Amino acid sequence: MRLFAAVLPPEDVVSELAALVAELKKLPSADSLRWTGRPGWHYTLAFYGEVDDDLVPELSARLERAAHRTPRFPLAVRGGGQFGRGRALWAGAEGDITTLRLLADRAEAAARKVGLPMGEHRRYKAHLTVARSREDVHVQPFLKAMEPFRSRTWTVDELALVCSNLPKSGVPGEQPRYETVARWALGGAG
Repeated sequence: MRLFAAVLPPEDVVSELAALVAELKKLPSADSLRWTGRPGWHYTLAFYGEVDDDLVPELSARLERAAHRTPRFPLAVRGGGQFGRGRALWAGAEGDITTLRLLADRAEAAARKVGLPMGEHRRYKAHLTVARSREDVHVQPFLKAMEPFRSRTWTVDELALVCSNLPKSGVPGEQPRYETVARWALGGAG
């Protein structure tokens, strides 16, 4: 299974972001980006890649402990940014980013403890990808339009383990399918 740990925004926040993305798609050169669909909007905490079925129970147990040890925290979708000269356009986050980073570190540590190769540790950057491109794209107009955006603040109260099923049809623009495999309540034990 191709898995990752994530924070999933609530549906009303996703709807707020969808309204912004609908406006972004009206901007010139919007067709040069591949827009991520609503089911793909999440804050990835740790990407695990292909995980053997045998490791999923132990990974799940460690993620459950990580969730239990992490307090609930406020979060909102805020503004935007880019990676790789417009190769990824993303919405940012505002709120208790320190706790979000802590949860990301714990999700990565859970994988390392079960033997998943996680590569070099990088400082977590909270982002929710809304579009991608295979080539460099001038995204300044999109970033300017995203700058004032701020969703309502919600309380993050769970950690999700998500399976990403990549498209196999070969149809251009087909999106991955995401399935939440497990959810664990955040516990507040710090």
